Amino acid sequence: MLPITGLACATASLRAKGLVPERRAINKRIREGRVLVPGEEEHEVHSQRDQLLHDGGQSPGAEYAKAMADQKIFIGRVWAAWPTKVRVTVGTQDEMNKFKAAVEKIG
Repeated sequence: MLPITGLACATASLRAKGLVPERRAINKRIREGRVLVPGEEEHEVHSQRDQLLHDGGQSPGAEYAKAMADQKIFIGRVWAAWPTKVRVTVGTQDEMNKFKAAVEKIG
């Protein structure tokens, strides 16, 4: 069974002409924005998902995630197979700006 509030919101958003394409375009622009990588130039991130794989530089992923948490940025996942990479869920433009600022601060 689906929650009635979720169904009501979904129905309303589908009835609003242009809302779904507008939100898709916003999400695409945010996903494809520039992301800072410590010690490297900015680079484009091309993703069709709501997550990206971010390289924390030389720090092990768990240490990098802790340093980001100290900046109030919470990393979704780390992998033993990719010791310096962390999974980041793409958020709003404001959230991604905060993410970028934390990356710059940690350096």
